[in-house]
Amino acid sequence: MQELTDIVQIKHEVLCATARHAFQGDLHEAYDKIPYEIIKGIKPNFRCCVYREREIIRQRVRMAMGKLPMDVLYTDSDPSQVVHVIPCACEGCPITKITVTQNCQSCLAKKCVKACPFGAITSTPSGAVIDQSKCRKCGKCVAACPYNAIVEIERPCRRSCPVKAISMDENDIATIDPDKCVNCGACVTGCPFGAISDVSMMVNVIEALRDEGKEVVAMIAPAIEGQFGTDTLPQIKQAIRRVGFDDVYEVALGADMVAYSEAGELLERKEAGEKMTSSCCPAFVNMVRKHFPDLMKYVSTTVSPMVAVERYIRSQKPNVVTVFIGPCIAKKNEVMAGYVDEIDYALTFEELYAMMCARNVFDTDGEVQEDGDEDATRYGKGFALSGGVTGAVKRVLEERGETADIQALKCNGADECRKAMMLLKAGRLGEDFIEGMFCNGGCMGGPANLNELQK
Repeated sequence: MQELTDIVQIKHEVLCATARHAFQGDLHEAYDKIPYEIIKGIKPNFRCCVYREREIIRQRVRMAMGKLPMDVLYTDSDPSQVVHVIPCACEGCPITKITVTQNCQSCLAKKCVKACPFGAITSTPSGAVIDQSKCRKCGKCVAACPYNAIVEIERPCRRSCPVKAISMDENDIATIDPDKCVNCGACVTGCPFGAISDVSMMVNVIEALRDEGKEVVAMIAPAIEGQFGTDTLPQIKQAIRRVGFDDVYEVALGADMVAYSEAGELLERKEAGEKMTSSCCPAFVNMVRKHFPDLMKYVSTTVSPMVAVERYIRSQKPNVVTVFIGPCIAKKNEVMAGYVDEIDYALTFEELYAMMCARNVFDTDGEVQEDGDEDATRYGKGFALSGGVTGAVKRVLEERGETADIQALKCNGADECRKAMMLLKAGRLGEDFIEGMFCNGGCMGGPANLNELQK
């Protein structure tokens, strides 16, 4: 094992160890041992002391087992909320929001002093000084300084959150407001200390795989292609079967179904003079529901590709255990909040990779057998990229011979999604259709992809 100094590697090692013991059937007995398996000796690797490191690992193991961090247990947490702060991992980031840098020239104009309405700034021969007890973080001195010598610094977790759901408690520990959080996972990748993570369903999936009386099928998101280097889709499917899954379905097949349904719905709305948004991105839908509730009527009533393909599978095999696998943390929330009675579990690519490593599925020289035609069209597979939904819907309209001039706004990332909904709310949206992709680049830019692990 390489030295644990990188948060991506730490998370991977915790998931691997948890998966390995879950497959062995001794996870509950090994729960207290895993921190010592990962962190050996008494020399700290990434924090102030080895004891804090082990406590962080212990809380991560809890989340890998599907449990909340200990401190979260005593709050009224929304059961569908999957993104949580690990308090013992949060550094409290003692950042002074408004700070004078070395660029200060002690200028005679003293514009910063004059701009401050609270008398918090004084000028000294060595530069301006801010009295933090008087400063109200209004930012007027930042705007006034001609040298850009005063800067406003925001904590990384707060800066990364596109819906302003993160605040600080009385101890400067980050907290997440579930009434604002859309479970997009931006803060999970944005926190440089790995103090925010998502609760996993991985152990439940492994227990289902170990139950010989259950048939468990994987539903893989279109974004899986390219996640494992040069491995082809048939190779990836075979590796998933080696983990223990009985069958593998492409969610891109559901995307084709969604494209067909949304095309018809879009035409109906166009004829009625109404706008419409896509519904496949759960973080985008969550943003509309929580931050623009009066605009929910514009969201497509078509289910997401995950739900569409799951219902197709159920029509063929009513008693199977279904497991969605993708790069999206918000999919877990979608399952828990809306489809807990239909879809059994949702995993991320990170969790699937940990299961593969725990089972050593890569340690084989066997030839990969092609498993026939692929399940979906390239348009369904294109749902993984920003603009893919629009492309698929327009393709359906062309195939149906529809000549309606459909104008679409492709929103690539949270900022563009928010701006589009503000235009719609103000009645200034010129386009007929909004494609909302909360992650930059679409699902391929999801927070739980394997880009860093595969480097």
